[in-house]
Amino acid sequence: MAPTPRRALLSRIGGQDPAPVEDVRSILAHLQKLLNTRQGDSPSAPGYGVTDFADLVHGFPSTIQQLARTIRSTILEFEPRLRNVTVRHMPDDDALSLHFEIAAQLAQARATRTLRLATTVKPGGQIDVSG
Repeated sequence: MAPTPRRALLSRIGGQDPAPVEDVRSILAHLQKLLNTRQGDSPSAPGYGVTDFADLVHGFPSTIQQLARTIRSTILEFEPRLRNVTVRHMPDDDALSLHFEIAAQLAQARATRTLRLATTVKPGGQIDVSG
């Protein structure tokens, strides 16, 4: 896989808009890191990440909505490039994973564009985000 091109510091400071594809790739990469970080893992930002899901496992399936709310609130707090975020559980036959759809709009987009991201919570708490 080719490395994601990075924008130069001066272009970011100068306010030049990145290509939408680059922006979406950057958001996906950040969400992947954000949702796979547990609160307390970052000494410089103890609130960064999601709460540990280990305690929620014992309450399934009733805690699925709590997990969706946790994912949503984490995105709202730590991913300012997204707005109008919704997280919806997508039931399926996979008994070992939970599937969610994250829908959000790009905060800086002039036109309303909704991103729909497939999110899978795998055994052990690993979260996969794809566009």
